[in-house]
Amino acid sequence: MTDLAPSPSVFQRATETALYLRTNLTEELRNPRVAIVCGSGLGGLAETIHPEPRIETAYANIPNFPQSTVKGHAGKLVFGLIGPAKTSIVLLVGRAHFYEGHTMELVTFATRVCKVLGVETMIVTNAAGGLNPDYAVGDIVCLNDHLNLAGLVGNHPLLGPNIDDFGVRFPPLSDAYDLDLRRRAHLAWKKLGLDKQKRRLHEGVYAFVSGPSYETRAECRMLRTLGADLVGMSTVPEIIVARHSGIRILAFSLVTNNAVLEAGARGDDEGIQEMSSAELEEYLGRGRANHEEVLEEGRLAAEDMQVSESGLNEECG
Repeated sequence: MTDLAPSPSVFQRATETALYLRTNLTEELRNPRVAIVCGSGLGGLAETIHPEPRIETAYANIPNFPQSTVKGHAGKLVFGLIGPAKTSIVLLVGRAHFYEGHTMELVTFATRVCKVLGVETMIVTNAAGGLNPDYAVGDIVCLNDHLNLAGLVGNHPLLGPNIDDFGVRFPPLSDAYDLDLRRRAHLAWKKLGLDKQKRRLHEGVYAFVSGPSYETRAECRMLRTLGADLVGMSTVPEIIVARHSGIRILAFSLVTNNAVLEAGARGDDEGIQEMSSAELEEYLGRGRANHEEVLEEGRLAAEDMQVSESGLNEECG
């Protein structure tokens, strides 16, 4: 039987990685207070920081770091200062995913490193499919809860011996999504006038599935019935580990496609009997998700989210 338990040396390895990073950082960047995780196509959020000082390090050059293999995830840490207060920040431009074959320990390792570096608040972003029919492609959703489907069937990031250096054995998650930070996000959105634009800001529940295949129609209906507004393949493991480590969380999903909730046509439906193969393919493919659409919507939304992140930093003081 494969041992899925976290290595007892996670804290030591995270400390080793943090020490390596600090040797290449200036004094003002060595203890970032805030971390931003940039999801699919949202690497442009790195432009929220001041141009100087700015230090980038590729994941490939960082000891113990997992490598992201997914298009749209650059795979680098960017250290800098943000906002009028010049708050020290680190951006994780790209993430490792469970579906890439990484263990949950590796998927969440960067979060552990952030804790050792001194991060107090994480802003986590992702691209997600919209299950809530009120959501439009391009809308942004501030997460207020989640469904950890993978965790409920045994793929939980805290599985195995507890790492006491980070947190308690049984951390509560009823307060995982910081209410004060969510309030400030909404205030910043209005203060910047973004509520007057076409793109809307919602609050909702994110369902985490392991992927990498997109969900079937039946799975989308099931998730919606369970109370999910969005579905995606990331974020929740990072949030659980961040909360285990005492880090405050603010999370946003960009709606990059509307999940198909209606049942597909039956083979004996009268309306399709005379359709050609091409017509059948077009009929069945309506609303089908693809990664290129995800990246394009991420690119289009990145500028608005850059404004929002900068405004949020100012709102938070």
